[in-house]
Amino acid sequence: MKSKFRPKWRRRLALLLVGIGVGTAIASCDSNKTASDRVEITLVSYAVTQAAYEKIIPEFVADWKAEHNQDVTIRQSYGGSGSQTRAVIDGLEADVVALALALDVRELEKAGLIEPGWETEAPNNAIVHRSVAALVTREGNPKTVEDWDDLARDDIQAITANPKTSGGARWNFLALWGSITQTGGDEADALAFVKQVYSQVPVLPKNAREATEVFYQQGQGDVLINYENEVILARRQGQTLPYIIPETNISIDNPIAVVDANVDKHGTREVAEAFVQYLYTPAAQREFAQVGFRPVNDAVAAEFRDKYPDIPNLFTVEDLGGWDGVQTQFFGDGAVFDKIQAEVGRSE
Repeated sequence: MKSKFRPKWRRRLALLLVGIGVGTAIASCDSNKTASDRVEITLVSYAVTQAAYEKIIPEFVADWKAEHNQDVTIRQSYGGSGSQTRAVIDGLEADVVALALALDVRELEKAGLIEPGWETEAPNNAIVHRSVAALVTREGNPKTVEDWDDLARDDIQAITANPKTSGGARWNFLALWGSITQTGGDEADALAFVKQVYSQVPVLPKNAREATEVFYQQGQGDVLINYENEVILARRQGQTLPYIIPETNISIDNPIAVVDANVDKHGTREVAEAFVQYLYTPAAQREFAQVGFRPVNDAVAAEFRDKYPDIPNLFTVEDLGGWDGVQTQFFGDGAVFDKIQAEVGRSE
């Protein structure tokens, strides 16, 4: 597996051997616990993954200790995917990033922190798990919400996070847009629909977790647009509001990547890459599935088929023009989302 997914090892072999030699020399000078006996890496991820990683990280740490007799500490930071991306660019020294969308990883690539070709450094084009969009309603679904088009009704207020700060909210925006363009409507129809929905959004929280709190704890809104996995997690925590998985939906593909500049600076590449690889094992994929993510491991996906229904009309970001086109059209400064915000009289 290493030779297949870690070509960077080959071009860094000489440097790695030098580093090992230096580390060994330092270790021999200290009879107490040394740097070679322990390693620390930092995982920076988006808010709704926390429940999964809190289960997965101890398992990886135990496995690594058993195999390498080395203690690993994985520091964790969670927040809106867009905000987390900016934090890493501004100096948060992540060794591994698990973000809500590939566009955020590309921003780190543009900043020189991640080398081009990161998609080939892990299995499945570096997509570690998936989800789809869900519509959560109030108890008994009193406003009879059944599909995307209901969100444009005058009596419906939807809750969703701000796509300028939340990767999850960008998926929500694209799900709304694609619900029109992927069912026969044109872009003018999609713009009118999405503008109507956002004109009735009372507040734009910073990330998906805050949007969930606004809906559940603060009682705002009639419908919460959220990840399927967040809804499943909420149910595990005793929040049992009904939800709908629309039959036209977007595949929410979530990437993982090693932050090359930081792991080389910290000397943590081996552990960081091993951690990324571990996330594709059946054990880790089951943990993702248990908390609501759709696994990318086919065997594990088959185990959880009853939990995750097939989506009859599932589209991807590529069907909407790919991330470069999507960013330019919808989320860049002055693009479609900013224009909608200005037209509905709301600033960020």
